[in-house]
Amino acid sequence: MSTAWVVSDSWTMTRRELAHWARRPVQMIVGLVFPVMMLLMFGFLIGGGRGIDGEYVEFLVPGMLALTMAFGLEATMTAVTQDLGKGVIDRFRAMPMSSAAVLVGRSAADMLQSAVGLVVLTGVGLLLGWRPHGSPAATLTAFALLLLLRFAMLWIGIFLGMVAGRPELVQAVQILVWPVGFLSNAFATPEAMPGWLGTVVEWNPLSATATAVRGLFDNPAAAAPSWAADHAALLAVAWPILLLAIFFPLAVGRFRGMGK
Repeated sequence: MSTAWVVSDSWTMTRRELAHWARRPVQMIVGLVFPVMMLLMFGFLIGGGRGIDGEYVEFLVPGMLALTMAFGLEATMTAVTQDLGKGVIDRFRAMPMSSAAVLVGRSAADMLQSAVGLVVLTGVGLLLGWRPHGSPAATLTAFALLLLLRFAMLWIGIFLGMVAGRPELVQAVQILVWPVGFLSNAFATPEAMPGWLGTVVEWNPLSATATAVRGLFDNPAAAAPSWAADHAALLAVAWPILLLAIFFPLAVGRFRGMGK
């Protein structure tokens, strides 16, 4: 099978996923608006900023950007389970096309949607007074780290979606995803938490990305130094690569084993 065939089939599958945006605009809009609502809620209703040296909104926005990338796992899972429930994936597997195109198209569409989400949430953050004070290169690197986290999370979503098989089972995963997301430094510093909880929060992959992008944006971060905080950029790369090393082959293997 030629590379050109794989690329052509993958682009076809990507266009299929993008066409869903036009047919289901409400779902797309809700996915973009929900992170904005959370940003406003925590920024103005709940947020406190204990242990933060600087403006809370400049601490919060990078954390929300990282949290949105992690929560994208749920959207990926839902899309995969919907295709499985309708028998769409089985039909694609029976067609004379590259089997890799199904997964590549899914991941490409999800990454495009995540990029749009980043643009929207960044725009809202700018309206609220948040500013990236780092260099243009540092700012671009920060967004690259955010998308790297999303890329790792979407492959977890693809794998879990194929394991779950039905959209209703996505809710069971949400019960686990939300605590993991909130058990991070997206909204508060580890110093504002009990000692043992702060340690857990520091080593959360989401916390590593949030801390790294805060540094690249030159935004306020945790006041107390720690190994995880001092090496956040390293962990922000290492965690997603580790997750990809685990879940990418699991997802591919699960896909190949379907229907056997």
